[in-house]
Amino acid sequence: MRETIVPDAITAVALSSRLLEPDAASVTASARGVDRRQPCHGRADPARAAAGRLAHPPIVGPVSWPTVSSLSPSQRQSLERVVLDAPAIGSLASAFAAAGHELHLVGGSVRDALIGRLGNDLDFTTDARPDAIERLLRTVTRATWDMGREFGTIGGRVREADGREWIVEITTYRADAYDPASRKPLVAFGDVLVDDLKRRDFRVNAMALSVVTGAFTDPFDGLADLENRVIRTPASAELSFGDDPLRMMRAARFVSQLGFVADPAVVTAMREMARRLSIISAERVRDELSKLMLSASPWPGLDLLVDTGLAELVLPEVAALRAEVDEHKRHKNIYLHTLTVLDNVITLERERGHGPDLIVRMAALLHDIGKPRTKRFEAGGVTFHHHDVVGAKMAKKRLTELRFSSDEIKSICLLIELHLRFHGYAEADWSDSAVRRYVRDAGPELERLHILTRADCTTRNVRKAHRLRTAYEQLEFRIDALAEAEELDAMRPDLDGVAIMGLLGIGPGPVVGEAYRFLLERRLDEGPLGEERAREELLAWWASRPS
Repeated sequence: MRETIVPDAITAVALSSRLLEPDAASVTASARGVDRRQPCHGRADPARAAAGRLAHPPIVGPVSWPTVSSLSPSQRQSLERVVLDAPAIGSLASAFAAAGHELHLVGGSVRDALIGRLGNDLDFTTDARPDAIERLLRTVTRATWDMGREFGTIGGRVREADGREWIVEITTYRADAYDPASRKPLVAFGDVLVDDLKRRDFRVNAMALSVVTGAFTDPFDGLADLENRVIRTPASAELSFGDDPLRMMRAARFVSQLGFVADPAVVTAMREMARRLSIISAERVRDELSKLMLSASPWPGLDLLVDTGLAELVLPEVAALRAEVDEHKRHKNIYLHTLTVLDNVITLERERGHGPDLIVRMAALLHDIGKPRTKRFEAGGVTFHHHDVVGAKMAKKRLTELRFSSDEIKSICLLIELHLRFHGYAEADWSDSAVRRYVRDAGPELERLHILTRADCTTRNVRKAHRLRTAYEQLEFRIDALAEAEELDAMRPDLDGVAIMGLLGIGPGPVVGEAYRFLLERRLDEGPLGEERAREELLAWWASRPS
């Protein structure tokens, strides 16, 4: 790598009321573990300082540019913007430099900054050990945590004067060794930046920006991969995935999240090493799958999981869909239909003003997994009767094994179980009672059920698609009208348990529940009864009971 002097735009970052004196400012650059000291040459434009944009000490010294790819003007600006817009970075840089330590913005933070999408999470790496990291971080914020201390990571929340918050994680350089039979690395701290970068998952995450010296370090041409939109590993893919098999799932996630393609060598290693994923805890697999599902386009990442055999370990029910033929012959197979439904869900989320929703997306992915088990050959062709109920049970088992929460499992499985209910409405008008029951059964998942049911209409028959779309619009209109007239959101009988016991002269017990359910059924059938009529109906029910 060749070195150049810090460009003027980056030198502007040096403006601060706490600017180090030129003859006193020298910091060690660590691109190759070599001591490179160079003073800060002069002060930047005072007009920019007066504007109050900068509130931290200088970035000094040489900048190391990659030999294969050069930073484009927009990429330079993106990195500058990170430092200019986050005074917290300067505060940290000052603290670590004063203590004689290196500090680099690293990994996904650099990658995302280069493509102009940096969030509020900032990842750093340093030669300082965890105790020193914690001590220095506490000079900037008191809100710190050390749950990752055994891995060299100390975290904190830094609040700016303007109210912005940054979640900061600072990790000691790592030079880990791995036990092939273990789920966890044998943690070893290192002293050289490049050694730390070499052990990272992908080249696009193996770039670092020193917030002390301004040095940009890219020993594995991650910038070229970023420009070419490709996923490659710093070391061989076999070594990288052997170190941490979860990286195979992460490759699929980045394919979906970033819109990149996996290098052929990466795909080959994923296919050959898929079984290694079995040593990874279900919780880590679940978290990686959830991130993939919440990405802008899960389809290509899911395709990669299926193509490489990883899906057979994570979601074998989804992988099995590829072999099934849809009874309506709308698609080559149910698998493609499933991914189309998932795409439709994402479109509907945006159209209806919702953000990415893991519950409805997982329901879309799993809504037809019951079809292989319910496949029957009948006179009219292939059928999958009751695949909704069977699929909900299968989904519960799989999601439980993946350690999803009980609330998540309950919601996802309810959507799967109800996803066919609408077709009865499309074939024949429902009574108001049937509409009320639809709302009651969906409960708090009604909006998600609207999205899933609409998304599940993937027929290529234009006339049929129009009929189904119109029917569902009518159903939603009726639900809204009934909700406005009858407060469907508070679907309860006209008498509560206390009133029931008082009217019937009974104490707590199962009979109260029976009476409550009777009144609820009347409420669903006829709408609000009013207290007087509800009392009459309940007394008549009570009198008709066998003594």
